[in-house]
Amino acid sequence: MSTEPSAIQKMLGDFAPKLVELTDDVLFGDMWERPGLSQRDRSLVTVSALVSLYRTDQVEFHLRKALENGLTKDELVEAIIHLTFYTGWPNGMSAITTLKRIVEETDQPRS
Repeated sequence: MSTEPSAIQKMLGDFAPKLVELTDDVLFGDMWERPGLSQRDRSLVTVSALVSLYRTDQVEFHLRKALENGLTKDELVEAIIHLTFYTGWPNGMSAITTLKRIVEETDQPRS
């Protein structure tokens, strides 16, 4: 296990230590490590849920994580386009503009 504090520890460690513990140990330590789905697939499911529920405060982190976990920019664009018709135009537009900004910042390849 890394000795570097997690992102959630840095953000909320002093404020909500139990929530940080649950996030690190249960969510990312257990749920994300289960063998039934790959990290890539879990990222696609998570991004889809967050876009659908219009969780703009969480989608940026998970779009970045999805790219780290092997999803391509083009796959995420396609998923967001598909979701836009099922979840609403504002949800899709918010997610696609966030993804565009991330791709520009990180200089991700086009496909």
